[in-house]
Amino acid sequence: MSVQAEFAVLECGQADETGMVSTCSLTIGSALFGLETRTVREVLGECMMQKIPLAPRYVAGVVSNRGEVLTTLSLRALLGLEEYAGPSVVMVLDGEGGEERFGLLVDAVGGVMRVSAAALEANPSTLSERNKALFDGAYKLPDGLMIRLDGRKLLPSRLRETEIFL
Repeated sequence: MSVQAEFAVLECGQADETGMVSTCSLTIGSALFGLETRTVREVLGECMMQKIPLAPRYVAGVVSNRGEVLTTLSLRALLGLEEYAGPSVVMVLDGEGGEERFGLLVDAVGGVMRVSAAALEANPSTLSERNKALFDGAYKLPDGLMIRLDGRKLLPSRLRETEIFL
């Protein structure tokens, strides 16, 4: 195993014995993103979003889910993009240890993909600070790239502490 492949397996943490990582694919525009399936609790689909006055732009609002009120983040706003004109989908993500559950508003959810941990490439040095704060590398796929999002980097409490997204 190459040094790069060992690094990818250690960073991903969830590679199975075959070196594959289970990833939930999602899209923003034509860009493909992926989150490890262990961080995705469920996909709610389209939801009634309650806006929060004076909240940062990246907070899309709150949604009710199984008796909880979840802060929902807009991935488009985090990326610095305009709002999506079509219907959006809310994914429910669990923070580390399930302590912080939140929603993530995306254009569409594709499905579960198994990708090789060895195919994970580190972020390029030319990536903007905003994107470095969200992305955890990219998987090389036969038909393009899938940008890896790290659920820990998307935690609302973590985003609130950083000044990049204000």
